[in-house]
Amino acid sequence: MLILLGSVVILLSVFGGFALAGGHLAAIIQPVELLIIAGAAIGSLIIGNSSSVLKAIIKALPGVFRSPKSAKIIYRDLLRLLYALLNKGRQEGLMALENDIEEPANSPIFSNYPRLLAQPHVIEFICDYFRLVITSNLQPFQLESLMENEIATYHQEELIPVNAITKLADSMPAFGIVAAVLGVVHTMESINLPPAELGVLVAQALVGTFLGILLGYGFIGPIATAIEQRANETLLMMNCIKVTLLASVSNNPPLIATEFGRKVLFTTARPSFNELNEEIKPVKTEATDSA
Repeated sequence: MLILLGSVVILLSVFGGFALAGGHLAAIIQPVELLIIAGAAIGSLIIGNSSSVLKAIIKALPGVFRSPKSAKIIYRDLLRLLYALLNKGRQEGLMALENDIEEPANSPIFSNYPRLLAQPHVIEFICDYFRLVITSNLQPFQLESLMENEIATYHQEELIPVNAITKLADSMPAFGIVAAVLGVVHTMESINLPPAELGVLVAQALVGTFLGILLGYGFIGPIATAIEQRANETLLMMNCIKVTLLASVSNNPPLIATEFGRKVLFTTARPSFNELNEEIKPVKTEATDSA
């Protein structure tokens, strides 16, 4: 929604301002200039990236146009889920979590948090490391090193489409200049035309530079930034999981372990200590009833 709102603001400001200044919008509508710029941009994107990068870009783009869920709600769900898993493991033994982590979609614990189930990478990260804790004798420092390496790899992978789109945005003004130069060449070929007609051709040529700059810095660059911000949100969740699980394997009770995880969340979205206690009360009650 914010992407669409921002796009409307850009278009109204730029084209509305031009119209208010007495400009004719028809002069800016140049499909051929747009074809040259867009075609060159897409071609350079194909040349400069492997098929896996292109697939990553295609996969990342739809997420930009979906309304992001409230970060605070997601983080609360995450802390409640981690508490529920740790609490069950503490009361019934870690082996009691085996069915939950093997089939999270069918787990009575995971099914309480559909917003998290919609993020398969986060769920996979949780299940993989709970499985490691259950089935191995890794020391906390070994587990921490492994988790940090996976998080770093994930972050690098998520930045691949961001970097490719950012480079494309930076190149758009140059492609605009290419279209403008071709327009000037066409104008010089028509130098025998009356001045009024030559003026129209020059104006059409200049539109190429305008479109290149507008598309690059007004749309493509911000899209890359939006993709990066969504990747950073997932990265923060993975760090929260890491800190919580490490606190648990260091023999801290579930409530203290989730407090460790709460502390690594951004202050703008993390619940307060009292809010967290209120959030996990239903989980405590469910665990007590089942016991």
